[in-house]
Amino acid sequence: VQLVESGGGLVQPGGSLRLSCVVSGATFDDYNIGWFRQAPGKEREGVSCISSRARGTYYADSVKGRFTISSDNARNTVYLQMNSLKPEDTAVYYCAADRSSCFVPQFGSWGQGTQVTVSS
Repeated sequence: VQLVESGGGLVQPGGSLRLSCVVSGATFDDYNIGWFRQAPGKEREGVSCISSRARGTYYADSVKGRFTISSDNARNTVYLQMNSLKPEDTAVYYCAADRSSCFVPQFGSWGQGTQVTVSS
């Protein structure tokens, strides 16, 4: 399975961005799709996940109420709508896919990442 992220950029605090993750090479519905981020000098952290088939959604406490994950089956795409962005949201954001669960220790397939910078 291949994943390609897009939509990152520079935004002021309080602003919004929408990240996209296009999934190819596999049956879209079979995969749990997660968004992760890694800031300089910090460990990678899970941000959000949308489960396969039932499309249940999960969020880290740090983004709950500000970020929304969604999927478009017709486009094989998962989105991460990010509102009320804060400087601490600055990181490289990755999408990842796994057939098992949103809660596996390590997702099997990863995209190349997209940079999000929140700064005035």
